[in-house]
Order: sequence, then structure tokens, then C-alpha cells
Amino acid sequence: MADLVMAIDAGTTGITVLVVDGDSEVRGRAYSEFTQHFPQPGWVEHDAEEIWQVTSDVMAKALGDAGASPADLSGIGITNQRETTVMWDRVTGTPIAPAIVWQCRRSTAICERLRSEGLEEELRARTGLVLDPYFSSTKIIWYLENVGGARSRAEAGELAFGTIDSWLVWKLTEGGAHVTEPSNASRTMLYSLADASWDPWILEQLAIPAAILPELRPSSGVFGRALIQNTEVTIGGIAGDQQAALFGQACFEPGMAKNTYGTGSFVLMNTGERLPVSTHGLLATAAWDLGSGVRYAAEGAIFVTGAAIQWLRDGLGIIQASADAGPLAATVPDAGGTYLVPAFVGLGAPHWDPYARGAYVGITRGTTKAHLTRAAIEAMAYQTRDVVEAMTADSGITIAELRVDGGASAMDLLCQIQADQLGVVVRRPANLETTALGSAYLAGLAGGLWSSTEEIATGWKAAAEFEPLASSDEVDSAYAGWRGALDRAKHWAKPTGTT
Repeated sequence: MADLVMAIDAGTTGITVLVVDGDSEVRGRAYSEFTQHFPQPGWVEHDAEEIWQVTSDVMAKALGDAGASPADLSGIGITNQRETTVMWDRVTGTPIAPAIVWQCRRSTAICERLRSEGLEEELRARTGLVLDPYFSSTKIIWYLENVGGARSRAEAGELAFGTIDSWLVWKLTEGGAHVTEPSNASRTMLYSLADASWDPWILEQLAIPAAILPELRPSSGVFGRALIQNTEVTIGGIAGDQQAALFGQACFEPGMAKNTYGTGSFVLMNTGERLPVSTHGLLATAAWDLGSGVRYAAEGAIFVTGAAIQWLRDGLGIIQASADAGPLAATVPDAGGTYLVPAFVGLGAPHWDPYARGAYVGITRGTTKAHLTRAAIEAMAYQTRDVVEAMTADSGITIAELRVDGGASAMDLLCQIQADQLGVVVRRPANLETTALGSAYLAGLAGGLWSSTEEIATGWKAAAEFEPLASSDEVDSAYAGWRGALDRAKHWAKPTGTT
């Protein structure tokens, strides 16, 4: 019997593929980066065809690493960078333009236009999202208005839209399935959270043809059959990366929360069947649907955390490798009064300022590269505290612990600073690749590799725990400095005359 599942984690900067067994052990792994394109200030693009080619190559390498064949797979799970928008020809399968990445700010003017038309509050009420270039809908509008012939072709049903999950399923099934599920759909600003369906009113107001949209299915189930090395394998699970991480961290009960430190950071708290409503700058999102209805989460999306470490490496040359950041930062007891606000593409939750820009504040002649690096790490913890405090204000729930994952969570220094800033225990699992693991669980539930979420939860183990150690006065003083630095970075690139 097939007793393995393949998890495809299509991230923002690269593709990871895991081959996982029924004990949640990783039997095979492969990874490869793909190209980031920055054609104009504030613009971020990917080549969707390159993403597919890299995915195909990495799948083969992961199977080889596991010593497995496609016949050993009970299913495939997919998790993906969310909001990133692809539009392609339904006949040729060729994208009509580069993929517009979630970080891209090019649709800021479109957001301003929709705001001036008085749509902001109703869009927020229906989708749980703020009117920001982050989400897919305004990226779709940009395609329709700026790519020659796109609108007429879309209205004629000749084009397909998808987030990266839909794109990969289309390619894996050789055009046989154009599908998505609630966690990804809820990030498009075209999906009604209350009705769990595409919203006709939004489509009409935004002049987006329904013909381009993928079919909605539960997050765990049959999405299509992938043909791998002449063997058909069921695609059995899909979730956006942050919801997949929540699932992979076994945060199955309302009130449980996790933070993933990746290119950006994303704090999610499970709210169960209750649709969250925020007055403090957070998002409501679909967490997953296992076939018995949508479960929801409150989310704080932080645009830049780990990407700041990459910038220190690639942009400034302060470090040679990302792994050098923690040891270098640990050579100083604090950041020496220096703060980095990494608003390189604006600020996400809970501030939502597309005009904010990055700033180092508090630099003196005594500031060293260790201080600058530590400030980048501390910024991850401060931004997370911003979000968690907003969650508490919205829900009245004080989280008991924070489960962490993602590449930067391997830094003990970051986890300790985070525990100090939040005043709660931070728990890091043995397997940090919980995003991929979450998609594996969704596919494995569909394929019978796991029987229930209860079975999955019993297998979750903490590899490290970090208790708060610093005094509250020390912690709050540092955080007050962060809030002051934020004020100096906000609205920096706002055009003259805008309100």
C-alpha cells in the first residue's frame, strides 16, 4: 500500500518538496530557489513557468532522495505563497504576463480608486480583508487594464486566473483541473467569508469576469490526478502557506496561535467556526475546510522579516550567509538604541501603510554591523508583538503560548527576544517545515494515511521552549522605542496632495 505523501511547498523565493511517512517523518527532501524580479521600485514579479519547472525538478529530486517512486505516494499536498497572481491562456497554458507577487505595490493607485468609489468598508465586511495592493483582486484588475487584449479575452472565457496553487494543479494535471480551496480563495478579496463562495457583488463592482475563476473545493479531498513519471497520483490537499503552517503546528483548537518567520511573518490564531471581526487592523481568513465547513482564523500579515536578513546579506554585504545573523547579533547585548523598520514594501498588519519605507533609526558613531543585524532580528519580535496585541484587543483572548516555525525560528536569540516581548512561552517544534507538513497532513487525511486531526495532534512535539526572562520595564522600554521608530517610517513615500 502507498504509505508516503509528497508535500510541495511553493514559497516566495523557492520550492521545497518533502516526502513524508505516516509517522510524520521526512523521508526525502529537495529545495531550489527561483528568480526574483524587481522591474520597477515597489514592483515584484515571478516567472510562473520557471516556478513550474523548478517544482517539477524538485519533485523528482525529493523522490530520489527518499528512494521512492510515484507508486509509493498516497497523495500530493500543495501549499503556496498566497495572493501572488497568475493569469494564463486556457488553451496554450501560457501566462499572459509575469506573475504579480503578493509583495508587489503596483496596484496601489487601483486601491486608491476603489477607496474613492466608497467600496472599502463593504469589501472589508464581505472578505475580512483591508483594501491593500497585497491581495489578488487589484492585481487582476491591473492585468485587465494593462495587458493588451486581456479584458476581452477574460470576458470571452479564454483566460484563467489562479494563485500559485491553482497554477501548479493546472500544470500537474496538464490542464485537467482549474481549482482552488477556501484558504487561498479567501486571500483574493473576491471571496465571501460568510457564504464560503465567490462573491457576485464584488465581481460586479470590480468588473472582474467570473469566467476566469477556479472551482472551489474543500482543502482536503480530490483536486485532480497528477501524472508523475507515467503514474497517476491524487492531489489530495491544498492550503495557503500560513494556514498550512497553522495546520502543521496542530493548532486545531480555537485560541491556539502560531507565527511563521519566513520572507515575511504571519501570525494566525484559530477562531474555529467563529468568523473573526477586527477593529485593530487584522484580517479574517478561512483557515481550512476538511469537508464539514470552513474553519476561520484571525491573521496578522507582516510583510518583511526574514527578507531583512537577506537584505543584510545581499544588499549591504554585512553578513555572508543568513545563518551568520544570529551569531553576529549575539555578540552584543542589545541593538544599542538602534531600530530597523523593515518597511521595504510598506507596512502590513496592523498598520497597513503602503507608503511606509524602510528606516534605520538611532544610529550613532558607535553603531556596528552587529547592532544593525540585531536590530533586524529585534524588528521581527516587535512586529509580532504589534500583531499579538491587536489580536488580544480584538478577541479578548490572551494567547497562552506561541508556536513558531519558519527559517528564522531556528535562531534561539530571536525566540528568546520574542518570548520576552510577548511575556508568554514560545515553543519551537522538532520539524520547522510545518508549512509543508500541513499540506502533507491535508493530503494524508484525504488518502487515509492519517485518520483524524486528533491523531496528528498527538504527534506534535516541542524541540525547544523559551520562557520570558527579561523584566517588563526593560521589555516595554525597548518596545516604546520601536513604536517611535515606526512613526518616523510611516507615510514616507506618500504622494503630495493625497490624504
